[in-house]
Amino acid sequence: MLYGELKGLKFVRNNIRMKHLVGSPGTVSGLLLRLGQCLLAAGSIGIMVSASGFSNYTAFCYLIASMGLQVLWSSGLACLDIYALRIKRDLQNPVLVSLFVVGDWVRAHQQGLLFYIQKI
Repeated sequence: MLYGELKGLKFVRNNIRMKHLVGSPGTVSGLLLRLGQCLLAAGSIGIMVSASGFSNYTAFCYLIASMGLQVLWSSGLACLDIYALRIKRDLQNPVLVSLFVVGDWVRAHQQGLLFYIQKI
């Protein structure tokens, strides 16, 4: 098997390391990408709020809420990257990376759904 095999009732993992990619969790490039996401989401909130009468449109209110969640998600993962870099810990754990992927996937689809609601 690729990740391990069942021996008796225990799952034994092989010593397979994940590839280190640019922007992966726990790296400086990953930290810079998360900070960029956070700053761009905060900037989009600022631009939307500065528009006159933005609160009259429900889609803008939902989009601001979505961007607020993006700021929280990105800043939380940036803090985790800072922590990992300070203690020199590798975050290349398959379960942890899967959590990041699912979280980013949910955030992206939520924003896409809000874009679709704006079109209606």
